[in-house]
Amino acid sequence: MNRSTTDVSDSEAAKEMVKNALLRKPGGEDVIDEYKSQNSLSQRTRRQLVNILTSHMTENHGRMPSRKQKEKYALGIVALFPSLKDPFSPKGYLNQDFLLLFGAETASKMLEKWDTAFRPKVIKEAKQLTQSTELSRLMKAAEKLTDNDDTNWDSDMATLLLLLHLLPPTAGRKRVKISPSDAVDKLVHFHKSCCSIDEHLRRGGGKQPYILAAGRTQNRIDTFYIVVDKRLIPCQATSSLGAFDELFKSHYVFNLSFDESLVQLYTFVQTTIYNIDVTTTDESPRIRELRAKLIN
Repeated sequence: MNRSTTDVSDSEAAKEMVKNALLRKPGGEDVIDEYKSQNSLSQRTRRQLVNILTSHMTENHGRMPSRKQKEKYALGIVALFPSLKDPFSPKGYLNQDFLLLFGAETASKMLEKWDTAFRPKVIKEAKQLTQSTELSRLMKAAEKLTDNDDTNWDSDMATLLLLLHLLPPTAGRKRVKISPSDAVDKLVHFHKSCCSIDEHLRRGGGKQPYILAAGRTQNRIDTFYIVVDKRLIPCQATSSLGAFDELFKSHYVFNLSFDESLVQLYTFVQTTIYNIDVTTTDESPRIRELRAKLIN
């Protein structure tokens, strides 16, 4: 049996598994009926779908199903509901895939905890850094003191960039240390909406994903995209924080490593905000120190 035949067989088996799981659970048949009539699913029904399948997966594979088992459910979803498939995702719908990999509680942590548990503390801690012109501008934007400054980011993106300054890139055996200011380009690019996005993609860099924020000015963004290997994926989110949430999740959905310049930042977000693989991830002393300051 060749690989393509095997892939089809795996897809059909996953499809039947998901279909049977839905038909056996309350509300599952409603999910199937909505898709048949609308060729799509509402946000409420998508969440219902994930909740049903997460419950089914836990019942059959325990509280800690393997990544392979989770990916089989994700494959079954896009086989049964093909219009949900992200054309650039090997497994399906980005947030949906992440939900199946880690569960709803983990998937929602960034958006739920950022404003109260992290943003104000990051700003406070960043005030201890040696102030430069760039840091002063980010600080004012983070504290919402520059509403009319079209050359700066909104409060959430400015605070995320302050976090990058608190967790600057480090040098290693295979990498040269760069400044946080240079590392910003590995995280987010502003694209003026009147210019060609195709031209930007042609000039694009490596395979690690980043945010492309398109709008008239940096604090008036119309659309956020994730760029992966010169491919453009529109974000569901309409805010910079939501776009960053999707950017982080894309590493797991596409099975990508963190950009070397952003390892400190992403590792902190992974372990401290999402609480993923906390005890098994290699963390720098700076990450542990910052977590202690922000959480205690």
